[in-house]
Amino acid sequence: MHMLMAQGGPIAGRALLSLLLAFVSGTLWASVAARTGPTHNKVVVCYISTWAVYRPGQGAYSIENFDPNLCTHAVYAFAGLDITQSAIKSLDPWQDLQEEYGKGGYERLTGLKRSHPHLKVSLAIGGWNEGSKNYSTLVANPQQRGHFVKQVTGFVRKYNFDGLDLDWEYPTQRGGSPQDRENFVALTKELREEFDNYGLLLTSAIGASKNVIDQAYDVPQIARYLDFLHIMCYDYHGSWDQKIGYNAPMTAAPVDPLSVQYSIDYLLKLGAPPAKLVLGLPFYGRTFKTVSQGNVDDASDGVGFRGPFTREDGFLGYNEICSILSNKTSGWSTTWDGATSQVVARSERNVFTQDVSVVTFDSSRSIANKVKFAIKKRLAGVMVWSVDTDDFLGKCEPDEDTYNDFRLVKTAPRRLNQNYPLLRTINEATSLALEELAADEVVVPDDSENEIPHGSIADRKNSAATLVSLGLMISSVFALLHSLQH
Repeated sequence: MHMLMAQGGPIAGRALLSLLLAFVSGTLWASVAARTGPTHNKVVVCYISTWAVYRPGQGAYSIENFDPNLCTHAVYAFAGLDITQSAIKSLDPWQDLQEEYGKGGYERLTGLKRSHPHLKVSLAIGGWNEGSKNYSTLVANPQQRGHFVKQVTGFVRKYNFDGLDLDWEYPTQRGGSPQDRENFVALTKELREEFDNYGLLLTSAIGASKNVIDQAYDVPQIARYLDFLHIMCYDYHGSWDQKIGYNAPMTAAPVDPLSVQYSIDYLLKLGAPPAKLVLGLPFYGRTFKTVSQGNVDDASDGVGFRGPFTREDGFLGYNEICSILSNKTSGWSTTWDGATSQVVARSERNVFTQDVSVVTFDSSRSIANKVKFAIKKRLAGVMVWSVDTDDFLGKCEPDEDTYNDFRLVKTAPRRLNQNYPLLRTINEATSLALEELAADEVVVPDDSENEIPHGSIADRKNSAATLVSLGLMISSVFALLHSLQH
């Protein structure tokens, strides 16, 4: 410092001082500007069904429609299994890959991490249409399993994914074998060991029914190796029951295990760590046709009806549902069931067929209540299937009863954007539920109460370290200023 003064005099010293002040202010600004994504410390896992790009009209959803600020994790669904090569493969090379003039969906999604550094992006393998048989064959053979582990690790890293989501639906079911249960543990163990070399995430979509859980999953064992278990808390009932039922009821009758609360409580009882459980939320409803009144348990035709975008019997995206209900002349009516946190919507009776169309679904209020349940159970957070059936264009009027069941909420948070109403509800409800939980607990005075209220413990430690470093820099600046004055 003295040498600098001797060589350059006070003008050079003042120039250095200006430089240091600019650096400090720039560092402060960068630390603020770098924050992207949700402000709470829970996970919001967003599945993207990439075939949604082929839907007609305003139902078409591309990666450019995705808002990474609303999710902590994004999952690209799906890749498939080439059993002849024991390898992961693209199911839609033109959509997924850049080779052969493809659209490069993998890179387009993982590329969002450059502007949104909070975001983790995984690739899901499996899904309902992939079935179970090939996965059962793979995991039963140690050599094939080992080859797959090496190959999939390279594949995930090649396309800059942060991890893999196992969406085998389901071990031991749909053509699987009883040995799948223990072989699935072996697969997760071997993947974990390989992934740890590269800091990759390993997650799995887990069936929610007691029957599947009991047969398919050694819960304590797979929980050792998975970072998160994404619990698919939906499809409890549907047109296949041949009677009207709730898609994703919060609770059910005491003897009925088909409910969100039962699934989560049962997994916790089996030894799943709450901090690894992620509660699945459906951004869709299940549809039915009946000649009865359209009440729960009324007999239905076993097929349901389809929507104009998703075009799948028995299934209606939330964007399709809210579009119907926003039309005040459509003749539809809704009933809220507080016990199950579900909505039943019914059409007027068709004069020609005598059918009443019915859809059971999750509204914003349903989503908020389930988020509150997840927070109360101290789960890792929630996941959604899937973002492409939210009202991602913001065409519908927002629900007015979203926070009716939140004790401390007097008025709903103001939103700058009307798109993604369900995803926005998740993030609002997470912060609000955390505040309610904190208010319900006896808080012991602690210096940590003065810390930043949102963000992970790691974030807080990093913030504290940054502040200490900035403090030291500022002290140096003032020491230099003092020396200049003398």
